[in-house]
Amino acid sequence: MRWSLQVQYGVYAMFDLAYNGRETPVQVRVIGERQRIPTRYLEQIFQRLRRAHLVQGKRGPGGGYRLARPPAAISLRDIVEAIEGPLDRSLVPDATSRGGAGRGGFRPGFLWNGVADQMGRGLAATTLEDLCREAARRAVRRADAESRTYVI
Repeated sequence: MRWSLQVQYGVYAMFDLAYNGRETPVQVRVIGERQRIPTRYLEQIFQRLRRAHLVQGKRGPGGGYRLARPPAAISLRDIVEAIEGPLDRSLVPDATSRGGAGRGGFRPGFLWNGVADQMGRGLAATTLEDLCREAARRAVRRADAESRTYVI
């Protein structure tokens, strides 16, 4: 299965907020530059994430987005469903292919609900905190790793 580009970008952006945000709002432009995602496209994704209460926005100078909940409380399933809608609807083919006679005979339409359930459990079991922990284990550099502190 291949996720849509919006889902991929949404996961990258949420990971960026969890890994680099450190509780301060981050501008969409900054996330877009770090993750190589077009800003206008990312703004649309953040609107969906905001409506799903996964991020909070702050307007004005020093504004941007931050996570609405701790990284341990946001699963990959939350992100996927904020962007694509409920998994059972996004993974299950339309009603005409769920069963019954088709050109190839009877189709096992029940299969898709089971697949959606399995994927949903796997996505729900993986949180942003898990991704951040794995990134740290793999020594993924943080955005502020190059910042220098000057003491006079």
